[in-house]
Amino acid sequence: MLPQAGPGGGKVIDHDRLMAMPIPAQEQAYGWKDCALYALGLGVGLDPTCADDLSFLLEDRIRAMPTMPAVLGRPALVKLDTGIDWIRTVHGEQGLTLHRPLPPKARIRAQSRFTQVIDKGEGRGALFFVERQLSDAETGELLATVRQTLFARANGGFGGPTSAQPAAHVLPDRAPDMTQDSPSSPQAALIYRLSGDMNPLHADPTVAARAGFDRPILHGLASYGMAGRAILRAHARNDPSRLLALDARFTAPAWPGETFRTEMWHDGAVIGFRVRCVERDVVVLDNGRAEVSDTPR
Repeated sequence: MLPQAGPGGGKVIDHDRLMAMPIPAQEQAYGWKDCALYALGLGVGLDPTCADDLSFLLEDRIRAMPTMPAVLGRPALVKLDTGIDWIRTVHGEQGLTLHRPLPPKARIRAQSRFTQVIDKGEGRGALFFVERQLSDAETGELLATVRQTLFARANGGFGGPTSAQPAAHVLPDRAPDMTQDSPSSPQAALIYRLSGDMNPLHADPTVAARAGFDRPILHGLASYGMAGRAILRAHARNDPSRLLALDARFTAPAWPGETFRTEMWHDGAVIGFRVRCVERDVVVLDNGRAEVSDTPR
């Protein structure tokens, strides 16, 4: 029996059914052009003479940005009968654990699953936690674990678990130890979407206006990738193999063309961070936590 319509036009969530729901595995091949396109979407190459940037863009020396698993093997959750009201669902958090450096060319297999659901109550929405494991399709070697939290504003009050949301990483109550400014181009969203997120909210001014924005907004995962890039430059000698994990919460929309200031606090192997759009002084990523290795892998 399919879930029936619930408050606000969404469907009532069947918690047990959702947690047991098989999500079809995805396979995806990528190569140097995909790595370069993803990097361009993060603003890499705005200085075309920067040798560090060119190492993520040129085929004879290409390296994959370590946050690229965020766009690989994404499941088509909107096509599944989950009961989630996708129109009123936003991306709340993103996390990544890199089990080994991402190669610049591979065929990956991605297997996703729901790991937790939190019912915040009727009128308050629900949180859905999704995990995706990326493996080398030929060897079976685990490459990365990608985590995302979805906030479904219309799906609360279905009688599901009400356990507390996992605590956010607490940033130090002092000035950042280091900041890194990353400019973006007005075309940033139009480039980034070519890596897989074709939501017209990020490209079509008419769609953006219907959503309440005066112009298309930048993908949250582009801001996330830019934070990863800033941490690479500041704390990992621009070596993607040294980034081990990256987690953050999305707090506000950003626009293409803005300057993204990554504020960082260094605590051994852990880097706390937030990202602020300089022109509006608005925090778009918060409670960030990165893990960096002292040595290359």
